[in-house]
Amino acid sequence: MAELLFNKVGVPLLGFGTRYFAQTTGAPPEKPKGVATPQKNDPEKSYFGEYKVADWGSGNNFPDTAITNIEKVAVLNTGLKFLRNLTIGQGIFPVKITGYDDKGNETLEVVNDPQLRLFINSRMVRRYLEKALRDYLKFGPAFVQLIPSADGSKMVGINTINACYCRLSVANDFGLIEKCFVSGKWPEIPQETDCKIIDALDEYDPSADLMRRKKSKSGIKGKSFIYVVRDSWSNSEYYSTPIWYTAYQAGWTDVAIAVPKFLKKAYENQITWKYHVKIPYAFWDKKFPPDKYKTITERQVAIQDYMDKVEENLTSPDNASKAIFTFYEINPINGKAEEQWIIEAVPNKLNSEQDLISSAAANSEILFSLMINPNVLGAGMPGGTYAGNQGGSNIREAFLVNIANAWIDRQNMLDPLEAYLRFNGLPDDVELRFRNTILTTLDTGAGTTKTLS
Repeated sequence: MAELLFNKVGVPLLGFGTRYFAQTTGAPPEKPKGVATPQKNDPEKSYFGEYKVADWGSGNNFPDTAITNIEKVAVLNTGLKFLRNLTIGQGIFPVKITGYDDKGNETLEVVNDPQLRLFINSRMVRRYLEKALRDYLKFGPAFVQLIPSADGSKMVGINTINACYCRLSVANDFGLIEKCFVSGKWPEIPQETDCKIIDALDEYDPSADLMRRKKSKSGIKGKSFIYVVRDSWSNSEYYSTPIWYTAYQAGWTDVAIAVPKFLKKAYENQITWKYHVKIPYAFWDKKFPPDKYKTITERQVAIQDYMDKVEENLTSPDNASKAIFTFYEINPINGKAEEQWIIEAVPNKLNSEQDLISSAAANSEILFSLMINPNVLGAGMPGGTYAGNQGGSNIREAFLVNIANAWIDRQNMLDPLEAYLRFNGLPDDVELRFRNTILTTLDTGAGTTKTLS
């Protein structure tokens, strides 16, 4: 009976039989129905009381599907964490731009405000950045909660709500997404007591929207607001598609999951005989004559001990490369050997080299989808299509490219924080910058340098 490994939609990926191994190759032109896919225009709708809720993927369950896939693919999980850590860098500094040098680089002056510095380096801000980037990279959008004081005069809290618990309302007639529904019951429709409805800020200018709400008759006392952070590349108006999703659609995550499963199964089912030892029946009667043993069991034990010694001589590390001597007679009548042992080495028919190449290619494609040079993580291959130079210069240059590409993501992360600070009176000429640790060569006299960006 064949044993098959299926994916979640019932497509067989691998098959193992007693005499064959089968594998599904290629990738479908589109993901089968039932696989969670972020919708771009006119999303599927659920209803929560009088509100229309924009479903997040098929079955309104994309976050859970994303987490399941990320946790199964080590290189994807590690790559996303690498991007999060790289984007955060070594923290944030308040600065003023005092001018530009001859190369067009900003000249920055660090703002030495103890209260501002204390806030920026606080656990609340660090926790906000870590969680917001986590959701931004894993799922696409991050849902940042801005919390005013009791009298509504200033902001006192910034918090990232777990994206798994958030869904957005369908846009109104003016194209505005007005509400965010927070509940641990999603993808199931929650009860009213299990869901909190929070106003979502206008994406066009969230800071201006926040100030308008403060000056309105209802004010902002006793309320909080959701600032949705998303990357616009996917063109989704509700839930932006995460960067790694292209590798998922192309089937590379399926390959990365299937190869280790196959190798594990192959090693579990592989016959690991190293030698085939052929022993004639006549040998046993001469070596262990039945009449010398009181019982059959006693003779069997003697034979078992003898064969254990033979096996140890053939396979143990201590006896590696040692010879084994066998003796036999030639029948004078027919000229044939009698009682001759024949020891044949059994070739290992398991060749996992091609599967390891496929796994390495899948890892590279997943890292490419994340815009990470595999060499940065030591994943460069020594030869073939995905070969790369893992030298220090190559890694440093790839790391610098990652930092340059992180600019837009860093600005997206700073937007809610700057809205928070501007609301509390931060001067317009004060801006936030990330600090980077830059790898350098030994001839500079230092292993690293610090920069602001």
